[in-house]
Parts: sequence; C-alpha cells; structure tokens
Amino acid sequence: MIGAGLAMTHALLRIALILIVALAVPRASESREAHWPERLSIGTASPGGTYYQYGEGLARLLTRKLGLAVAARETEGPVENLKLIEAGEIQLAFVTLGIAQQGWSGSGEWTGAKQFRSARALFPMYDTPFHFIALSDSNIGSITDLEGKRIGIGPQGGTGGIYTPQLFKAISINATLATGTWHDLGIKLSARELDALVAVGGVPMPEVAELERKGNVRNLTPTPNQVVAARLALPEIAPSIIAAGTYPSLRRNYRTVGMYNFAVGRADLPADLVAAILDAVFDNPDEMMAIHPAAAETVPSNFSRNTVLPFHDGAARWYNNKATIGVVRGD
Repeated sequence: MIGAGLAMTHALLRIALILIVALAVPRASESREAHWPERLSIGTASPGGTYYQYGEGLARLLTRKLGLAVAARETEGPVENLKLIEAGEIQLAFVTLGIAQQGWSGSGEWTGAKQFRSARALFPMYDTPFHFIALSDSNIGSITDLEGKRIGIGPQGGTGGIYTPQLFKAISINATLATGTWHDLGIKLSARELDALVAVGGVPMPEVAELERKGNVRNLTPTPNQVVAARLALPEIAPSIIAAGTYPSLRRNYRTVGMYNFAVGRADLPADLVAAILDAVFDNPDEMMAIHPAAAETVPSNFSRNTVLPFHDGAARWYNNKATIGVVRGD
C-alpha cells in the first residue's frame, strides 16, 4: 500500500509539473486560425540594408500578433525574393516596384523571359532612394567624377544590383561595379578598396549610418540633367528626397531618384490571414517606427503607390473596408 501511495504521489507531482510548465510558457497570441499555416518566412535582403532590419522587426511583431511562427530570411533582395515566392519557399517578401514590374512581365534579364506571377501586393513600405556617397577626403566631388571608379552597388539580386548599371548607362557613367552585402561593401569603402557606393535602400540605411558615424562620408547629388536622363530611360523610377538631418552630413534635402517598396505575399495565402497581417502592421505604428524610421511611410494611404502588381484579395478587401482609402482591386 505504501508503494502504491508513493506511485500515486509521484504521478500527481508529474501532472502538476506538466501543468505548471504549460501555464508558464508564454503564448504569442490566441488569434491563429486553424486553416492558417503554422509558420511564415519573410524574404528580406542582406545585413547592413534596411530590408534586413525591417524584416527582422516585422517577423517579431507578426509572431506576437498572429500567434504563429514568423521568421525573416536573409536573401540578396527583391530578385531572389520573387524567385523564392514563385518556388513556394517563402510566403512573404519585400520588393521594389521596378523589380516587381520586371518579374511580372518577364522583361528583366534576370527572369530569363519567365513571368513571376505568384506574388500579390500586401502593404506599402517606404521609398528607396539612390544615394551616391564617397569618402570625404577623396577627390570625388560629383557623380561625373565616378567615371572609371570602383563602385559598390549592393547585392547582385537587389534593386541597386539590378538598376544601378542601367542608371549609370542612362547618365553615361562607365565604372567598375561591385556587388555584395551592404555591410561588406561599407568595409571595403572604408578600406579604400572601393571609391564610392550607390546606397539603395530605405533611409536611414544602417550601413550608411555606420559610415556617417565614422565621419567619412561625402554626398554626391545628381544634377537635374542626370535625373531627367535617368527617368527618361527608366520610367519606373521617380523623383525622391532624403530629408535634411536623416544623416548628420545632410544639412539640406538630398534630391535624387528612387523606387517604392511593397510587402508582397503568395496569392494562395488565406485572405483572413492577409487581413490580420495588415491589421498588425497598420494598428501598431509606434512599434513599426521602433523597428525602423522608414516605417513612417508604412501607412494605408500609400497603397496607391502600387501600379504594378495586383493586390491580394485579402488586402483588397481590407483597403476597400476603409472608407477613406477608395477602391482597390485584387485578382
């Protein structure tokens, strides 16, 4: 009897311990629906760029708000993101609309004439300006001086990697272009293995901010003629401004060209999950701003910046339910 009593006591203690552990484990949220996937992956870009930082923060926010595991995946940027979306390896991603346009139409060299049409627009992110910078003690004083120089342009599959060669062609600049992560390119610039960077990303870009912290950055502003030439050759880009004070060296607005970013998702994502993602993003502006200051532009009204991709049905319904937004069409 004593042995049976001890066994019963041990069993009760084990049950109690299991209950204590279960109650002690924090739950991300109770909002997950049974038909939602158990996890989501977000295609971002390389360390040192804005996509990477924005994606890491968004993954944490969505994990908590949606009640499912969301992870940020390091990639080369929009081109790889669209390929991964098409292959079903990720469910969410960040793209610039120019790359999205090339993928949808199959017109970009990287597409091999294949059309990438599995991505649907979810929500606006922010503008991506082309920011031309050199070392402050270099003899480079203008973009024209980049002729024949060694220029870092970001990951090969990123917006800079795809568009900077086209932009340089439009403004008649011949240079040696180097691709890589923004972090690695920043190191090479500081070590004078590169002469300049064309930093393409939401501002402030982490790697540019790091170069600014070292106090060795000079800003090279496109001339009005260069802006016109770039826009005539590449109509998908638009005028862009980096506001004075964004970086310590910018004492006045920096006028350049840029391209807008959108978060996209696979067309087969449940519509109510997409609506929940938009709720999480737009209902928590302070948390989004804490992720990255560029999220100041992540607001519903900027949905109109997308003229390239169809909206996901769940996103279209979300915007159409907002009386101040207007009519948005999905598939």
